[in-house]
Amino acid sequence: MIDVPFDYGYAVIDRSGAVRVQYGDVGRVFPLASVTKLITALGVHVAIQRELMSYDQAAGPPQATIAHVLAHASGLAPEGDGTQTAARVGARRIYSNQGYEVLGHEIEAATGCSAPQWLRREVSEPLGMASVEVNGSPAHCGQGNVADLSILAQEFLDPQLLDSTTAQAMHTPAFPDLVGILPGYGRQDPNLWGLGPEIRGNKTDHWTPPTVSAQTFGHFGQSGSFVWADPMSGLAGVFLGEEPFGPWHKKNWPTLPLE
Repeated sequence: MIDVPFDYGYAVIDRSGAVRVQYGDVGRVFPLASVTKLITALGVHVAIQRELMSYDQAAGPPQATIAHVLAHASGLAPEGDGTQTAARVGARRIYSNQGYEVLGHEIEAATGCSAPQWLRREVSEPLGMASVEVNGSPAHCGQGNVADLSILAQEFLDPQLLDSTTAQAMHTPAFPDLVGILPGYGRQDPNLWGLGPEIRGNKTDHWTPPTVSAQTFGHFGQSGSFVWADPMSGLAGVFLGEEPFGPWHKKNWPTLPLE
C-alpha cells in the first residue's frame, strides 16, 4: 500500500488497458470536479467529428469560437453566466468553468440533447464507463470510479471514439503562446493547453510525475482527482479520493509509483 491518509483509488494502465499499478478502492465512486471537463471535451469532439459542431463556430463572447472555449482562450472569466469576460479573446489563458458551461449549451443546441444526456449516450455508454455520470454542470459535476476513469485514460492513449486526426487535435497545444494561471500552481509561461486537456510541456512545478514526457496531457480537479495520459510512454494514471485538493496532493501526486 502507499501511504494515503484518506479513502482513495489509484491506478496506472498502459495503452492496452493492462493495469500496471493499482492501490486503494478502484470501485468507489468519487466526485470528479474539473476532471469532468475531459469528459465534456471528449463529447464536444465526438459532435465535431460527426459534423454537428465545428472548431470555428461562434461560442462565448464575440469573436470567440468553440476552439477558444475548449482551450480556455476565449477571454471568459472563471465564473459567470456565459457573458462575463476578463480579457480579450485569445489574449490570455483564463481557466474558466463558465466556458465549459457555455460548451454544455452548445452541445444542447447542436445535438438536441442536454449535455448530461449527450455525454452519457456518446461517451460513458460506448466506453462502458457505467459509474461515470455528469449530473449538472459540464464543468465540474461529474462522478465516477477509478476503474471506469481508467477506460477514459486508455481512450486517450488508444482512441476508439475519435479518429486519429480529431484525437490528435484534442491534445495538440492550442494558442500555444498564451500565458496564464494554472490553478493551484501559479503563473505559467506558456500555459499549454489543448482543445480540452492541459498539456504538461516544460512546467516544472506540476501535478504529474516528473518522469512523464512533455506531451503528457490530462486534468486535475479540486476534489483531489486527476487523469493524465502520456502518449510517449504509453502510460496513464488516475487518482480519485475523498480529500479535496491541497498540500498533500501537491507533495505526493508526483511521487506516486508508476510500476
